[in-house]
Amino acid sequence: MGVTIMRILYLHQYFCPPQSNGGTRSYEFARRLIANGHEVCMITSSAFLPHYDQASRVSRLNIAGIPTVVIHVPYSNAMSFRQRIRAFFQFAWYASREAVCQEADVVFATSTPLTIAIPAIVARLRHRIPMVFEVRDLWPELPIAVGALKNPLARVAARWLEWVAYHSSAHIIALSPGMAEGVITRGVSPDRVTVIPNSCDLDLFDVPPEHGYPIRDSLKLAPEQPLIVYTGTFGLINGVEYLVDVAAAMRTLAPDAHFLLVGDGARRGIITQKARSAGVLGYNLTIWDPVPKVKLPAVMAAATVATSVFLPLKPMWNNSANKFFDALAAGRPIAINYGGWQADLLRETGAGIVLPPDDPAEAAHQLASFVHDGARLRAASEASRHLARTRFDRDIAACQLENVLRSVVGE
Repeated sequence: MGVTIMRILYLHQYFCPPQSNGGTRSYEFARRLIANGHEVCMITSSAFLPHYDQASRVSRLNIAGIPTVVIHVPYSNAMSFRQRIRAFFQFAWYASREAVCQEADVVFATSTPLTIAIPAIVARLRHRIPMVFEVRDLWPELPIAVGALKNPLARVAARWLEWVAYHSSAHIIALSPGMAEGVITRGVSPDRVTVIPNSCDLDLFDVPPEHGYPIRDSLKLAPEQPLIVYTGTFGLINGVEYLVDVAAAMRTLAPDAHFLLVGDGARRGIITQKARSAGVLGYNLTIWDPVPKVKLPAVMAAATVATSVFLPLKPMWNNSANKFFDALAAGRPIAINYGGWQADLLRETGAGIVLPPDDPAEAAHQLASFVHDGARLRAASEASRHLARTRFDRDIAACQLENVLRSVVGE
């Protein structure tokens, strides 16, 4: 007789509920699995749960109905790469100790970081249960590409851990077709890899336009003024400086257009200074602190166009950034500056535009034309909503995940 109720040990170092300012994929999946009758235990860090940071190393909580073990490990985007690596292994050690104490039928670990595979493998061996590994980035390709992982021995160790993680897994979930191809090139059979991209929270983002009025009012924008929005991390790999360059070029091309950058990260100070030096900060560009996920729908409702940008690195073409799918869920036209599957999607459906990554001046021309073309904007908005509902609905993705977990458990 097959198992109907699964006990799922869910490992995610950066678990975020909607009240935090990070991606909520794990929260949305966990609550749906619980709603379907399964038992879920989340093991995470306090990185995006600062209000749970207590004196003890470990806290056992119930977060919105999800039993959660919070391991208090300091972390921030402002940390150096060396400090982050230390935090990764520190969490892996304590998470491994917790994982062996949790009875489960399957362990589901989601990266990044890649070191999340360590407690997952420990749990797999200790409880003799299958492991499912979710690949959110092809690591260590990205830190190597940006020059963060320079030590040859560290590169060898990272690639070894990547290989072990993949080959210890009964199944692997990749967030994009390119990530799936990267996993397969490491010797994993294609029938053990399923693509489940990031998804759209339609119940959260489908709000009336008037929800965005307070945002536009605070920026002193007239109803017809274009607003280009970026929400996310201000890290090295994100290349948000690109939008500052585009905003500088837009000052004369489209002086009515305004840029709103919402987020934080290691390069926020650099970006702020660049915007100030370019004469756009406080003129046609505003920078805000990050906002909780529950407040993002209002920001998106205010936007004319949402953006997703990265450094011009081909490995980033495989990304599955939350901001892209939040824009789809909100029915916003999208502008990106990279190639790959998302660029193909925008070109095929008309849900947005692909800007040249190495020419901000030309990007400004294209963006200025786009934001002042009402017919194109309306068509792009409709295409975004259609994609969100038919291809990237969170309920569809959660069902796919549940089927994968059932398949490895033996149902």
